[in-house]
Amino acid sequence: MKKVGLLFIATAAFVLAGVPVLLASEGSVGPEVISYFKWIAIATGLGMAIATFGTGLGQGNGVRAACEGIARNPEASGKIITALMIGLAMIESLAIYALVIELILLYANPFLKYVVG
Repeated sequence: MKKVGLLFIATAAFVLAGVPVLLASEGSVGPEVISYFKWIAIATGLGMAIATFGTGLGQGNGVRAACEGIARNPEASGKIITALMIGLAMIESLAIYALVIELILLYANPFLKYVVG
């Protein structure tokens, strides 16, 4: 239940990060562009929440397995910790890649030229 609550909080935080886009006035751009950015803000918030949730679970499982391995065989702790650090770096890079893609979609959207026409 605790994990579901954390997922909800993370999702809400990233969706609320897009509120300025949701509240934007229509000014000089058409309503289809504003609607498009509303959906992009919601999608990137949900995407980052899911990516963060998945990488958090992966890192937790990796650390748990490493601790169990060290407890069973303390002599192999050096090799286990080395493999753990490399694994954690790879898992964390997935979250960073998701963040980069979402920042591109929010601020340097390559699909905007198809929406504006």
